[in-house]
Amino acid sequence: MNPNKLILILAAILAAVAPLAFSDLAEQQNLASSFSGWPTEYEGKELIPLALTEKEKIFTKGFPGKIARFSDGQRELIIRWIEQPTRKLHPAADCFKGIGYYIKPKPIKINKNGIKMGCFTANKNEKELNVCEYIEAQNGDNWSDISAWYWGAITSNSRQGWMSFVIAENTR
Repeated sequence: MNPNKLILILAAILAAVAPLAFSDLAEQQNLASSFSGWPTEYEGKELIPLALTEKEKIFTKGFPGKIARFSDGQRELIIRWIEQPTRKLHPAADCFKGIGYYIKPKPIKINKNGIKMGCFTANKNEKELNVCEYIEAQNGDNWSDISAWYWGAITSNSRQGWMSFVIAENTR
């Protein structure tokens, strides 16, 4: 093949692919700027910001979004802003298992806003927690399971950012 023809073909391929690459970059920049801040209340209770633990800070490295921790006076909430579909968002049960808790699955629970939440009990030494989680899109779509969210997010045309809520409450 003529070298000039090969260069022309490669240039045409690059020209065809370039808009796709740059549109993804622009989309990611728009997602980062679409974070409107953390909620100030949850189920009618004021959220008080708490510092992230050292282990939680480790998870923020390379995470495509933001992570914050709050208390509503009775429960502790970990809220994660997710900019794009990612496998770096793990189910809360995996995180609790990783720090030594015994996990017992519980039935789906519906919160005060009518959102289904995946729940479990976490036990470690004398400590027992009821933990529930869900993910909510800015348009109101929600998922009670991280895996269902992931597949829904990558197959959806809606790439607008999501918030993951993990709510933990002492039972003892």
